[in-house]
Amino acid sequence: MKIQDVVDSILKYHPKFPEYYNGCDGFKCGDPTAECTGIVTAITPTIQVIKRAIELKANLIIVHEPSFYSTPDYPGWRADFRNTVYEEKMKILTDNGICIWRDHDHMHAHKPDCIFTGVIKCLGWESYQKPVPKGVPLAYYFEIPEITVSGLGDELKRKLNLNGLRYIGNPNGIVRSVALVGHLCPNAFGTDFVDENGYLHEYATDVIKIMEYGVDAIIPGEVIDWTVISYIRDAVMLGKNKAVFNVGHFNWEEPGMKYAAEWIGELIDHALPVTFVPAGDIYDFM
Repeated sequence: MKIQDVVDSILKYHPKFPEYYNGCDGFKCGDPTAECTGIVTAITPTIQVIKRAIELKANLIIVHEPSFYSTPDYPGWRADFRNTVYEEKMKILTDNGICIWRDHDHMHAHKPDCIFTGVIKCLGWESYQKPVPKGVPLAYYFEIPEITVSGLGDELKRKLNLNGLRYIGNPNGIVRSVALVGHLCPNAFGTDFVDENGYLHEYATDVIKIMEYGVDAIIPGEVIDWTVISYIRDAVMLGKNKAVFNVGHFNWEEPGMKYAAEWIGELIDHALPVTFVPAGDIYDFM
Protein backbone atom coordinates (compact mmCIF):
# COMPACT_ATOMS: atom_id res chain seq x y z
CA MET A 1 0.00 0.00 0.00
CA LYS A 2 1.40 3.38 -1.02
CA ILE A 3 1.37 6.38 1.27
CA GLN A 4 -0.96 8.09 -1.19
CA ASP A 5 -3.36 5.13 -0.95
CA VAL A 6 -3.63 5.64 2.81
CA VAL A 7 -4.32 9.34 2.35
CA ASP A 8 -6.88 8.65 -0.38
CA SER A 9 -8.74 6.33 2.00
CA ILE A 10 -8.85 9.06 4.63
CA LEU A 11 -10.04 11.69 2.16
CA LYS A 12 -12.75 9.34 0.95
CA TYR A 13 -13.87 8.89 4.57
CA HIS A 14 -14.08 12.64 5.19
CA PRO A 15 -16.66 14.99 3.65
CA LYS A 16 -15.76 15.93 0.10
CA PHE A 17 -14.10 19.34 -0.22
CA PRO A 18 -14.24 21.57 -3.33
CA GLU A 19 -11.58 20.88 -5.94
CA TYR A 20 -10.25 24.42 -5.46
CA TYR A 21 -9.60 23.83 -1.72
CA ASN A 22 -6.36 25.61 -0.82
CA GLY A 23 -6.26 25.21 2.95
CA CYS A 24 -3.69 23.80 5.33
CA ASP A 25 -4.35 20.09 4.79
CA GLY A 26 -1.92 18.16 2.64
CA PHE A 27 1.60 16.77 2.42
CA LYS A 28 4.31 18.76 4.17
CA CYS A 29 7.29 16.62 3.16
CA GLY A 30 8.22 13.23 1.73
CA ASP A 31 7.28 11.03 -1.23
CA PRO A 32 3.59 10.03 -1.34
CA THR A 33 4.36 7.34 -3.95
CA ALA A 34 6.56 5.38 -1.52
CA GLU A 35 5.35 2.12 -0.02
CA CYS A 36 3.91 2.79 3.42
CA THR A 37 5.74 0.88 6.14
CA GLY A 38 3.65 2.12 9.06
CA ILE A 39 1.63 5.07 10.28
CA VAL A 40 1.98 7.34 13.29
CA THR A 41 -0.72 9.76 14.38
CA ALA A 42 0.25 12.79 16.46
CA ILE A 43 -1.06 16.23 17.26
CA THR A 44 2.12 17.75 15.79
CA PRO A 45 5.39 16.27 14.51
CA THR A 46 7.79 17.16 17.31
CA ILE A 47 11.35 15.88 17.15
CA GLN A 48 10.47 13.20 19.71
CA VAL A 49 7.43 12.13 17.68
CA ILE A 50 9.63 11.81 14.58
CA LYS A 51 12.23 9.79 16.48
CA ARG A 52 9.52 7.47 17.76
CA ALA A 53 8.20 7.02 14.21
CA ILE A 54 11.71 6.01 13.13
CA GLU A 55 11.87 3.45 15.97
CA LEU A 56 8.51 2.08 14.82
CA LYS A 57 9.73 1.96 11.19
CA ALA A 58 6.76 4.12 10.22
CA ASN A 59 7.25 6.43 7.25
CA LEU A 60 3.91 8.29 7.38
CA ILE A 61 3.11 10.72 10.18
CA ILE A 62 -0.43 12.06 10.13
CA VAL A 63 -0.74 15.26 12.15
CA HIS A 64 -3.43 17.76 13.04
CA GLU A 65 -1.38 20.90 13.66
CA PRO A 66 1.44 22.69 11.76
CA SER A 67 4.80 21.10 11.13
CA PHE A 68 7.10 24.03 10.38
CA TYR A 69 6.19 26.96 12.61
CA SER A 70 3.89 29.10 10.47
CA THR A 71 0.14 29.67 10.32
CA PRO A 72 -0.28 28.86 6.60
CA ASP A 73 1.78 25.71 7.28
CA TYR A 74 3.43 25.61 3.89
CA PRO A 75 5.65 22.65 3.06
CA GLY A 76 9.13 23.95 3.82
CA TRP A 77 10.29 27.25 5.25
CA ARG A 78 9.30 30.49 3.48
CA ALA A 79 10.62 33.28 5.68
CA ASP A 80 13.52 35.45 4.48
CA PHE A 81 16.08 34.10 6.94
CA ARG A 82 17.71 30.79 7.66
CA ASN A 83 15.97 28.55 10.19
CA THR A 84 18.48 26.03 11.51
CA VAL A 85 15.87 24.21 13.60
CA TYR A 86 13.76 23.65 10.49
CA GLU A 87 16.82 22.50 8.54
CA GLU A 88 17.84 19.93 11.16
CA LYS A 89 14.26 18.71 11.51
CA MET A 90 13.90 18.34 7.75
CA LYS A 91 17.18 16.45 7.53
CA ILE A 92 15.92 13.85 10.02
CA LEU A 93 12.70 13.47 8.03
CA THR A 94 14.49 13.27 4.66
CA ASP A 95 17.21 10.90 5.85
CA ASN A 96 14.53 8.51 7.08
CA GLY A 97 12.15 8.83 4.13
CA ILE A 98 9.26 10.12 6.25
CA CYS A 99 6.13 11.76 4.86
CA ILE A 100 4.09 14.18 6.93
CA TRP A 101 0.44 14.66 5.95
CA ARG A 102 -1.80 17.10 7.78
CA ASP A 103 -5.48 16.44 8.43
CA HIS A 104 -6.99 19.50 10.09
CA ASP A 105 -9.82 21.09 8.16
CA HIS A 106 -11.20 17.74 7.03
CA MET A 107 -11.21 16.37 10.58
CA HIS A 108 -13.15 19.35 11.89
CA ALA A 109 -15.57 19.24 8.94
CA HIS A 110 -16.36 15.60 9.68
CA LYS A 111 -19.72 14.77 11.27
CA PRO A 112 -19.15 14.20 14.11
CA ASP A 113 -15.95 16.22 14.45
CA CYS A 114 -13.07 13.73 14.50
CA ILE A 115 -10.99 15.62 17.04
CA PHE A 116 -13.66 16.34 19.62
CA THR A 117 -15.11 12.86 19.35
CA GLY A 118 -11.71 11.73 20.62
CA VAL A 119 -11.57 14.41 23.31
CA ILE A 120 -15.03 13.51 24.64
CA LYS A 121 -14.11 9.81 24.64
CA CYS A 122 -10.91 10.59 26.55
CA LEU A 123 -12.82 12.58 29.17
CA GLY A 124 -15.46 9.85 29.44
CA TRP A 125 -18.24 12.39 28.99
CA GLU A 126 -20.20 10.78 26.13
CA SER A 127 -23.27 10.10 28.27
CA TYR A 128 -23.24 13.59 29.79
CA GLN A 129 -23.46 15.54 26.53
CA LYS A 130 -26.46 17.84 26.05
CA PRO A 131 -27.48 20.46 23.46
CA VAL A 132 -25.41 23.62 23.72
CA PRO A 133 -27.32 26.40 25.52
CA LYS A 134 -28.28 29.29 23.26
CA GLY A 135 -26.82 27.49 20.26
CA VAL A 136 -23.25 28.74 20.61
CA PRO A 137 -21.28 27.40 17.63
CA LEU A 138 -18.09 25.37 17.94
CA ALA A 139 -18.99 24.26 21.44
CA TYR A 140 -19.87 21.05 23.27
CA TYR A 141 -21.91 21.08 26.48
CA PHE A 142 -22.01 18.56 29.33
CA GLU A 143 -23.92 18.15 32.56
CA ILE A 144 -21.53 16.11 34.68
CA PRO A 145 -21.72 14.58 38.14
CA GLU A 146 -21.11 17.29 40.74
CA ILE A 147 -17.41 17.94 41.33
CA THR A 148 -15.31 20.73 42.81
CA VAL A 149 -13.21 23.03 40.65
CA SER A 150 -10.05 21.50 42.10
CA GLY A 151 -11.40 17.99 41.59
CA LEU A 152 -12.17 18.66 37.92
CA GLY A 153 -8.75 20.21 37.51
CA ASP A 154 -7.13 17.07 38.88
CA GLU A 155 -9.24 14.96 36.53
CA LEU A 156 -8.19 17.04 33.52
CA LYS A 157 -4.51 16.84 34.49
CA ARG A 158 -4.76 13.06 34.73
CA LYS A 159 -6.82 12.37 31.62
CA LEU A 160 -4.97 14.86 29.39
CA ASN A 161 -1.52 13.99 30.81
CA LEU A 162 -0.77 17.58 31.78
CA ASN A 163 2.34 18.75 33.60
CA GLY A 164 0.29 21.45 35.31
CA LEU A 165 -2.86 23.47 34.78
CA ARG A 166 -3.73 27.15 34.66
CA TYR A 167 -7.23 27.86 35.88
CA ILE A 168 -9.44 30.60 37.31
CA GLY A 169 -12.06 29.71 39.90
CA ASN A 170 -12.72 29.00 43.53
CA PRO A 171 -11.06 25.62 44.19
CA ASN A 172 -14.03 24.67 46.38
CA GLY A 173 -16.61 25.87 43.86
CA ILE A 174 -19.03 23.28 42.49
CA VAL A 175 -19.09 22.37 38.79
CA ARG A 176 -22.16 20.69 37.34
CA SER A 177 -22.04 22.00 33.79
CA VAL A 178 -19.05 22.37 31.48
CA ALA A 179 -18.62 23.57 27.91
CA LEU A 180 -15.75 22.87 25.58
CA VAL A 181 -15.58 26.09 23.57
CA GLY A 182 -13.57 27.27 20.59
CA HIS A 183 -10.60 29.60 20.50
CA LEU A 184 -11.10 32.84 22.41
CA CYS A 185 -9.06 35.02 20.07
CA PRO A 186 -10.06 38.25 18.29
CA ASN A 187 -12.21 37.41 15.28
CA ALA A 188 -11.09 33.80 15.62
CA PHE A 189 -13.84 32.48 13.36
CA GLY A 190 -14.44 35.54 11.19
CA THR A 191 -17.77 36.29 12.87
CA ASP A 192 -17.18 39.58 14.72
CA PHE A 193 -19.57 42.39 13.79
CA VAL A 194 -21.76 45.18 15.14
CA ASP A 195 -25.41 44.81 14.15
CA GLU A 196 -27.84 47.50 13.01
CA ASN A 197 -28.82 48.17 16.63
CA GLY A 198 -25.24 48.79 17.68
CA TYR A 199 -24.86 45.50 19.55
CA LEU A 200 -21.48 43.79 19.38
CA HIS A 201 -21.36 40.17 18.29
CA GLU A 202 -18.17 38.17 18.68
CA TYR A 203 -17.39 34.65 19.70
CA ALA A 204 -16.32 35.81 23.16
CA THR A 205 -19.73 37.40 23.80
CA ASP A 206 -21.41 34.15 22.75
CA VAL A 207 -19.35 32.27 25.34
CA ILE A 208 -20.11 34.85 28.03
CA LYS A 209 -23.79 34.46 27.14
CA ILE A 210 -23.82 30.73 27.91
CA MET A 211 -22.02 31.36 31.19
CA GLU A 212 -24.60 33.99 32.11
CA TYR A 213 -27.28 31.39 31.36
CA GLY A 214 -25.77 28.92 33.79
CA VAL A 215 -22.65 27.18 32.43
CA ASP A 216 -20.32 26.76 35.42
CA ALA A 217 -17.01 26.16 33.66
CA ILE A 218 -15.42 26.28 30.23
CA ILE A 219 -12.44 24.54 28.66
CA PRO A 220 -11.29 26.67 25.70
CA GLY A 221 -8.66 26.33 23.00
CA GLU A 222 -6.37 29.32 22.38
CA VAL A 223 -7.05 32.26 24.68
CA ILE A 224 -6.39 35.95 25.09
CA ASP A 225 -6.85 37.54 28.48
CA TRP A 226 -9.13 40.52 27.87
CA THR A 227 -12.48 38.94 26.98
CA VAL A 228 -13.93 35.78 28.55
CA ILE A 229 -10.92 35.18 30.78
CA SER A 230 -11.27 38.61 32.39
CA TYR A 231 -15.05 38.12 32.69
CA ILE A 232 -14.48 34.88 34.62
CA ARG A 233 -11.87 36.46 36.88
CA ASP A 234 -14.22 39.30 37.79
CA ALA A 235 -17.10 36.85 38.24
CA VAL A 236 -15.07 34.83 40.74
CA MET A 237 -14.06 38.03 42.58
CA LEU A 238 -17.77 38.82 42.87
CA GLY A 239 -18.41 35.42 44.44
CA LYS A 240 -20.01 33.83 41.38
CA ASN A 241 -19.56 30.15 40.64
CA LYS A 242 -17.57 30.31 37.38
CA ALA A 243 -14.33 28.68 36.26
CA VAL A 244 -12.05 28.26 33.28
CA PHE A 245 -9.45 25.54 32.74
CA ASN A 246 -6.76 26.70 30.32
CA VAL A 247 -5.32 23.34 29.30
CA GLY A 248 -3.67 24.64 26.10
CA HIS A 249 -4.65 24.16 22.47
CA PHE A 250 -2.47 21.16 21.56
CA ASN A 251 -3.02 19.43 24.91
CA TRP A 252 -6.77 19.98 24.53
CA GLU A 253 -7.02 18.39 21.07
CA GLU A 254 -4.36 15.66 21.34
CA PRO A 255 -6.86 12.92 22.33
CA GLY A 256 -8.43 13.41 18.91
CA MET A 257 -5.28 12.03 17.33
CA LYS A 258 -5.32 9.02 19.62
CA TYR A 259 -8.84 8.37 18.37
CA ALA A 260 -7.60 8.91 14.78
CA ALA A 261 -5.30 5.90 15.13
CA GLU A 262 -8.42 3.77 15.72
CA TRP A 263 -10.46 4.86 12.72
CA ILE A 264 -7.51 5.07 10.35
CA GLY A 265 -6.62 1.49 11.24
CA GLU A 266 -10.17 0.44 10.42
CA LEU A 267 -10.14 2.35 7.13
CA ILE A 268 -7.13 0.41 5.88
CA ASP A 269 -8.38 -2.92 7.28
CA HIS A 270 -5.42 -2.98 9.67
CA ALA A 271 -3.10 -3.75 6.75
CA LEU A 272 -0.44 -1.59 8.40
CA PRO A 273 0.38 -0.74 12.02
CA VAL A 274 -1.14 2.57 13.12
CA THR A 275 0.32 3.99 16.33
CA PHE A 276 -0.65 7.08 18.27
CA VAL A 277 2.43 8.89 19.59
CA PRO A 278 1.73 11.60 22.16
CA ALA A 279 3.61 14.84 21.80
CA GLY A 280 3.00 15.41 25.51
CA ASP A 281 2.22 18.62 27.37
CA ILE A 282 3.72 21.51 25.42
CA TYR A 283 4.59 23.31 28.68
CA ASP A 284 6.70 22.62 31.72
CA PHE A 285 5.85 24.48 34.92
CA MET A 286 8.31 26.04 37.35
